[in-house]
Amino acid sequence: MSQTTTAPSGLAAPAAIGVRLDRMPITPMHRRLTAVIGVGLLFDTFENNLSGTIAKVLQDDFAFGATELKLVLASVFIGQFIGSLVLGRIADRFGRRRAFLINLAIYSGFSLLGAFSPNATWLIATRFLAGIGIGAEQVLSDCYLADVLPAKRRGRYIAWAYTLAFCGVPAVGFAALWLVPLTPLGVDGWRWLFVIGALGSAVVWVLRRRLIESPRWLAAQGRVAEAEELVGRMEAQASVRPLPAVPAAPEALAAEQPRLRDVFRPGMRRRTVVLWIFCVLSVVGYYGFGTLAPQILAAKGYDIVAGLGFTALSFLGYPIGSALALPIVDRMERRTLVAASAAAMVACGLGFAYAGSPALIVAFGFLYTLCSNVFSSVSHVYLSEQYPTAIRATASGAAYSLSKLSAAALPFVLLPVLESHGPGALFAVIAAAMAALAATVLMLGERTTGEPIAESPVRKNIPAE
Repeated sequence: MSQTTTAPSGLAAPAAIGVRLDRMPITPMHRRLTAVIGVGLLFDTFENNLSGTIAKVLQDDFAFGATELKLVLASVFIGQFIGSLVLGRIADRFGRRRAFLINLAIYSGFSLLGAFSPNATWLIATRFLAGIGIGAEQVLSDCYLADVLPAKRRGRYIAWAYTLAFCGVPAVGFAALWLVPLTPLGVDGWRWLFVIGALGSAVVWVLRRRLIESPRWLAAQGRVAEAEELVGRMEAQASVRPLPAVPAAPEALAAEQPRLRDVFRPGMRRRTVVLWIFCVLSVVGYYGFGTLAPQILAAKGYDIVAGLGFTALSFLGYPIGSALALPIVDRMERRTLVAASAAAMVACGLGFAYAGSPALIVAFGFLYTLCSNVFSSVSHVYLSEQYPTAIRATASGAAYSLSKLSAAALPFVLLPVLESHGPGALFAVIAAAMAALAATVLMLGERTTGEPIAESPVRKNIPAE
């Protein structure tokens, strides 16, 4: 049965497009777009966890020392810092779809070059350059899905995309366990892992050429006719009667160019401070385990193959945790779910640190990754909901870039703690960071569950804080 809704009087075109998108049921197009984004994120998580998973293998193969190990682990995150900033701005200036194609081409190409690394310097350079593309993937995906999904189902479908995405983490763990001891076609097994990541992202590049542009972005750029055509097609697929067209006010037709300083304007300042603190601290818990798990297991006395096996089994918790977020992410207030999952990560991390048997190591590792991906899924939804369409990718990219800078610093901060004081002290540092994060979000964070995302121009009509 068709539905009718009356557009609010005097609504500007970008806001009218947002109302029409938010009132829709989920359509086959929504599901297809979510699946394509999720597959791209799968290879992103594969790449994100690749260096950490095989770090001990690379260290032995290239015979490099502690400094080179830290640079290998940090280089991809330093690249991601740059990619989040630059490609987020490109997405707001030239479109989400075009930015997707650029970031995939970058990280596919340089991941393939990484497979041919003759020494540590080449590997560090190619991981840095691949990181520029990898760094934009999550921020672009979050902004795109926030743009196209209805408000009431946004959390669930972003969580679906990340459930698919986080299959990439156990995939890299089990692929490393399988390939590292082998030399297929006379080539070291770890090099094939880079090839798999590169070829997978190339396939995603082809799939994403067929993505529609974000109607919200088109309307915010003054390209209202194109936005109307896309939304009309989605409404026809959903059997929803279109709202009456609402002419845009003259000022709305002038596309505003995103500026990073807009995130500190009235109405934006507090959420920007909260998100920047959130992004800096969240990676301490999330990547602190994923990147350093093989090092922690080595410190416990396990060899490379045993460590890879334990890591691969622990990584099964990533997609399962993301799937567990599906039924609750749109029902429970985001801030509360962020804090609760962060607390669970702390408890499981300390259990992992002090576990003395293989069974307990795998059990606590699995529970840690499970809780961390409930945390991660709701975090991606929460971050995607904070800013207006015109600056969403630029502002979110700035916040994400800080998380990548924090992740790049982790090996230099956490590895010395692990080496000097052991796994217990390392997870105590992680626990302190996650406690500070939970307190910040609960006390200062905005409520976003089920709320429409902002459409208003960021330099006009913003309420005072």
